[in-house]
Amino acid sequence: MKILVDIVRWKIVDGGNNDKIVGYFIEEAKEHLETIEKGILDLSSVIEDEESVNELFRAAHSIKGGAAMLGFTSIQTTAHRLEDAFKIIRDKTIEPDQTLESLFLKAYDILQDLLERLQGPFGLKEEEGEGILQAAEPHFVELQNYLSQLVDGDIPQAPKVTSESVRTSTPSLIAVPEDDIVAEVRQLLQRMLVIFKQESTPDNRQQLEGICDKLVQLAPEENGWNALLKCAKKAINNPKHSYRLLAPVIIKEIKLAGDCLEVGKGSEIAPSQGLEQLAQAKMPQVLLTLDPEMAADTLSQVFNQEQISRLVNILQTASAGS
Repeated sequence: MKILVDIVRWKIVDGGNNDKIVGYFIEEAKEHLETIEKGILDLSSVIEDEESVNELFRAAHSIKGGAAMLGFTSIQTTAHRLEDAFKIIRDKTIEPDQTLESLFLKAYDILQDLLERLQGPFGLKEEEGEGILQAAEPHFVELQNYLSQLVDGDIPQAPKVTSESVRTSTPSLIAVPEDDIVAEVRQLLQRMLVIFKQESTPDNRQQLEGICDKLVQLAPEENGWNALLKCAKKAINNPKHSYRLLAPVIIKEIKLAGDCLEVGKGSEIAPSQGLEQLAQAKMPQVLLTLDPEMAADTLSQVFNQEQISRLVNILQTASAGS
């Protein structure tokens, strides 16, 4: 709904400047995509919390509504299919498993691809979007059918991922084919997410480092993959870095790197500047966007009121002297 309201406002404020409106839409849609991705990666926990499931539903709904107002039919339809799937897990009682998570992630990848094409230098052409939709249709049918089977109880349920199972399980929580690197990566990311939700201790930081070592073994010949995980391991090893800071950066980068491995683009993997800074930092780090409002929101979550007041005074002094 927020995207719909903002589009109306942008049309009035910007006098119908379509490029700006599309830019605003993409910016907010990417935020909703991040919500969807995090929710899918932690689906076993999310599905037990009504508000978290509603967040997934609203994120897809907002993208759908914004795309509809701007005439991006392929994005609208894809977001609508995701919205329908989230509605099922919101309204029905099901136990998610690895297969469902993989199906949701594939649907997410399709929506992400459409938005990235829209943001690209040539935009998203209507016929291009239609082609992607046609190719994706069998996948969405498979997702809906699998959800229906879960609702009907026709599929044996895999064990849930819990903090206790992380400590006691064998290296593989859910059996997957050995050659399915992407499934292995996502499975290990699930374990990371469980640990990141716990209180930071030397023991669970060691567990996180161990997961990094297991990830390295999935593609030991890929130098970029190894470098990324080495940075992640060093960042985790720094006790001054909070889990709240580490989790979104590390989870996202490993997930994207795993996607590169899936399509044979391991040579393109490299740790981001942000991750390298976390790996090298001696003091706690806060990664800020260049957008002032988003930067302020990040700082308000990290600093207490006294620290924020001091920061404001420092900035005012620096601004007055420049």
